[in-house]
Order: sequence, then structure tokens, then C-alpha cells
Amino acid sequence: MYFKISTYTKSALALAILSANHSLADENNSFSLPSIVVTSGFRGVALQDVPTSLTVVNEETITERNADHLEDLISLAPNVNSSSGASHAKYFQIRGIGERSQFIGPINPSVGVIMDGIDMSNIGGAATMLDAEQVEVLRGPQGTLYGANALAGLINIRSADPSTMTKGNIETTIGSHNTRRFSAAVGGPVNEKIGYRVAFESNQSDGFTENLHLGSDDTSNIDETLFRGKLRIEATDNHMIDLTAFYADIDNGYDAFSLDNTRSTLSDKPGHDRQETSALALKSTWTGHDAFTLETSLSYSQSDLEYGYDEDWVFDGFHADGYNAFDNYIRDNKTATAEVRLVSAPGAELFNNSTSWATGLYYYNRSSDLRRVYTYLANDFTSEFDTTRISAYGQLESALSDTYILTTGLRIEHSESEYKDNDGASSNPDDLLVGGRVALEYLASENTTIYGLISRGYKVGGFNADGSLPENLKEFETEYLWNYELGSKGNWLDNSLQTQIAFFIQQRDDAQIKGYRTITNPGGGTSFVDYVGNTEEAYSYGLEAEARWSLNSTVSLFGSLGLLNTKLKDDSAKFDGRDSAQSPSYQYSLGATFNHGKGWFSGLDVEGKDEYFFSDSHDQKSDAYTLLNARVGYKTKDWNVSLWGRNLTDQEVSVRGFYFGNDPRSGYADTKYTQLGAPRQIGVTAKLNF
Repeated sequence: MYFKISTYTKSALALAILSANHSLADENNSFSLPSIVVTSGFRGVALQDVPTSLTVVNEETITERNADHLEDLISLAPNVNSSSGASHAKYFQIRGIGERSQFIGPINPSVGVIMDGIDMSNIGGAATMLDAEQVEVLRGPQGTLYGANALAGLINIRSADPSTMTKGNIETTIGSHNTRRFSAAVGGPVNEKIGYRVAFESNQSDGFTENLHLGSDDTSNIDETLFRGKLRIEATDNHMIDLTAFYADIDNGYDAFSLDNTRSTLSDKPGHDRQETSALALKSTWTGHDAFTLETSLSYSQSDLEYGYDEDWVFDGFHADGYNAFDNYIRDNKTATAEVRLVSAPGAELFNNSTSWATGLYYYNRSSDLRRVYTYLANDFTSEFDTTRISAYGQLESALSDTYILTTGLRIEHSESEYKDNDGASSNPDDLLVGGRVALEYLASENTTIYGLISRGYKVGGFNADGSLPENLKEFETEYLWNYELGSKGNWLDNSLQTQIAFFIQQRDDAQIKGYRTITNPGGGTSFVDYVGNTEEAYSYGLEAEARWSLNSTVSLFGSLGLLNTKLKDDSAKFDGRDSAQSPSYQYSLGATFNHGKGWFSGLDVEGKDEYFFSDSHDQKSDAYTLLNARVGYKTKDWNVSLWGRNLTDQEVSVRGFYFGNDPRSGYADTKYTQLGAPRQIGVTAKLNF
């Protein structure tokens, strides 16, 4: 029978029981918070038992915030930031580490993004919340788990799986700026051995820009179509196969910058931010041996990306000293991964049944072909980039006593890349990388865990593609990150209060810092030459705290706080002695949800962030801000409707910033230019469950 209690299912049930017991969920306490199981590790583990700082956003919170994209949730995770420079935030920063943009050069991401086992780290524009069930944000290097793509941390998105009973939902949203979103999902059994889940979404909006020259208010529009399909096949009592297919067709506008730093633009050739992604993933779980579970996974994604913008931001003839240029980047990205993993089964622990274990091999290949079409290039610039990584890893979790657990992990990774372009540049670097972790957990009581952690992550070195750079900037070294962390997690008041707090210090060796040089165009204005270099010294330290409290049957509270201090040191650099970019010294979220009875509910939350540097190459900063969000609605078992508002005070928030000359009226004097985030938004969402 489909999903009968096989060995695989028994293990999942045992995990759920253990998680509930460890969380001390009192069934007689109607205010008890649900247990949270983290799935991004080698085995599912209760949140309290994971010795690292992490945030878990569940399906309920995703729905409450009416989140459509990963960027709509990032503010809930302390010391996690994002940068735009496109229609969506594509790049994420954890504890001040992470990319902010990509132009000519290939990049290796510092923050990994995984969605249903598919590596989305270089195609973050498609990291949507379509049928999402849980988002896990792991802070600090994940060297043992994910290697080079998770130097600063990892974001793991998991969507709903096939179910044993047919069920689904239909949801529609209508909002300001001509926002229209429709989604539907349904899943259930095909027969006794096979289950399915399919989900679809169409998301459209005019965006927040008014182009005065063209008389249009949709030059930064959103036009996205998304599809996901899943199959779960119980091949035998001991063998489960999961198949996932994902498709995204994104055709968004990009007309975000103006010479006067407003949402009113004058461009005659509005830009675009397009992406068409097709992806497949397979996971096989075999539990036919008493000593271990064999997990095999494969994934492949292919993305056609096109990112272009009106470089002068105005129409031809705007000024006698003006220029007219358009810059367009067309990429063909392909990513393939393969992994074989052995995870010890219950009862097969090592060293007198005290130590569970996991070990595996991992393969990663990514290719990226670029064609740049730019007004001031005599011929299109083309390049080819290919990188291959092969890793071996292992982890031991040892119960030293009834109250102490020691976790040790090691990953060894060989990386080899090849780059060539039509300017004659070529490079073929290879590197052997080592990362891992040592964590000691102390079970202070049945509801309190204290841990200490030392972890090491890495990010491969590489080369800068632009041929105009001097020789000393052509290549950059591998970066290593040491993370030292002390934290505590607890469940209190009969599990109605959940807390976690972590203190950390991070030391970056040969930190990779992105900078840029400006060059004067033949027709006027300036263009960027971006590059990556290594700084002499970089470090950070801070605090991360989160809490959820179910006061009673009516009121629930939640909050998070991130404090961060970073420093970059390099006598020859502009940023010497300064905070690193995208590193606000504080950020917070605080909110409450109310159950008014008879189906009525409401919620209110605020989120805030300190000022921060936009770049390591100039001194321009964002402004500190506080946003107010609210919602009110009515729900039954089968349907719900809510009225929601974001940024109700209509604060101006900058999501990207540059400093250069682009205005002929001022003689192209260097000026701070910013891309503004979403203004006040109000909408209605209705959902039908069946």
C-alpha cells in the first residue's frame, strides 16, 4: 500500500516522536508551540539539537507575511541581508559576507541557496515561495555539509511533498501597483506506490517605477510564471524515490535608477531582468541494510539569463553633454550535482553504540557562457567559464555522556576551473580545500541546550575577467573563514516559549572583497570595471537572538535581534579600518499575532535595520529604517481571506547604492545613486483549501 509503514517511514515517525519529546511539548497545554525539525543536515533533527545559529521560517509565517520571494522573509533572520540591483534580490549576505552583484566576471557564491535539492546559488531570482513549506537559514560556514558554496552560510528552501490523502489549495492576491497573483497546488496518491504534488503560480505587477519620458508606469514590471511537480515512489518496502521538476519563466522589467534618486525615470530604453530556468532533481533513499541508510541524489538545472539596463538613465537628447548607452548581459548557466551518502542507522552506532556517523562523496559542475552586448564595444564580449568540484566528507556525533554530545566533521574538496574569453584572457586554477567543524553540546536540562562551535569554511580563489585590469588584480586567492560560536537554545513554560541566542567571532583569511574601477566612456559618463581582490585582514563578531512566545490562546509574540560589528584592514585600500559592506550594526523584527475568536485574526510587526555601506569601494551608506506591516482577516477550516499592508508608513528604503558620475547637468560629478525598495503596498489575499 502507498506509504505503508516501511523502514523508511518508521525512521521518520521515530524522528517526530523524539523531536516532540525533546521539546517537552505538553499535549495538555493548548498554548504549546509546534516542534520544529531541521532538514538541511545529514538527518532530520529537532531545532534545539542543532549546534549552530539558524532561523527556521515555517509555512504559517510564510503565509502570514504573504511572502512571494525569498527577499520577503530575509528580514526575519538576524544578521542576514540582501542586495538588489535587479527586479528581485538575487544576492544574500550573512554576517556581512556575500556577493552584491555580477557583471562580466564569474562568481562563486558565499551564501548557498538550495531549493528541493537543486542548487539555486547563482540563479537566486527564481528562489520563490511557490508551495513552500519551510525555509532554513544557517549562519556561519557550512564547510562539512555544502563546501565552497556555503562560506558564510546556507539558505535551504523546502516545498510541500506528496501526501497520503488528496489535498490542495487555490490562492489569489490583488494589490496596489496592479499586483495580481494566482497560485494553485494539489497532491495525493496516484496508486498504492506513487504519490504526487503539483503547484503553479502566476505573479504580475506594474512595479514601483513611473517612466515620465515614455509615459509608462510598468517599466519595472513583474511577470513570472512558475511550476513545480513532485513524485514520490515507494519502489520497495526499503526504497523510496523522490523526483522533482521545476520551471520558471521570468520576464521582469528593470528601470530602477534616476538622476534625481526618485521612482520617476527618464530612460528611453528601459532595462530587463529575464530568466528561464528548467531543473530536475532525484533523490533515492534505501534502508535495506541494518547498519546504514544509502542516499543518492542527482540534480540538473539550465538557466537562460538576460540582464540589461539603460546605462545613461535618460533619453537621447536630454542634455547637450549627454551620452546614450545600453549594457546587456546574456548568460547560459548549467549546473549539475551528484551525491552518494551513507548515514548510520539506529542501532549501528560506532564505539560501543555511542557515535552515529555520516559519510559521502559529492560532485559539482557549473558552466556559464556569457555574451555582453554594450554600446561602446566594437564587438560583443564573450566568455566561457566551467568549474568542477569533487568532495569527500564525514561527520561523527558522539554521546560522551548523558549530558555531552561531541560533533566532528571534515570535508576535503578539489576544485578546478577553466576560463577563456575573446579578449585572449584564459585561466585554469585548481585548489585543494579543507573545511569542517567541531561542536560540543551540553544538555543543561531537559529543556536547555548549550553549545560551543568551531567551524571552518572556504571559498575558492579565481581570476578577474576584465582585460583592462593591471596584472596585480588579475587573480585572487582562496578565502578561509574561521567561526567561533557559543550559543544556547531552550523551551520554557511548558513549551509555550522557545528561545535561542548565539555569540560569534569570525576571522577571514585572505578575505575576498569586491571593488570596482570607473572608466570614462567615449561619449561621456562612466562605466564600471568590477573585480575581486584579497584584503590583509577581516573579522566580525556579534550576537543573534530569537524568541517565540504563545502567551495564551489569543496572543502570540515573536522577535529577533542581530548585532554585528565587522572590520576590514588593508593599508592600501579605501576601506581600511571600516565596516564591510552590507553589514548593518543592528537589525530586528518584533511582532504579534492575535486570535480574536470566531475565525477572526490579525497581526502587527515591525522590522528595522541600521545604516550600512553599499560597497567596499566608496563611503556611501543606506539610511536606517523601520517598517510597519499589518494584516487582518477571517478564516475557517476550508478558506481564509486577509487584508494586508506592508511598509504602511511608506518609508523610503534603499536596496542598492552606487557612487559615480552620471549626470551631465553637474559635469558628471560623483554622486550617490540608490535603487529604492518597495513603497507602501496594500492587498487582499484569499485562499481555498480542499
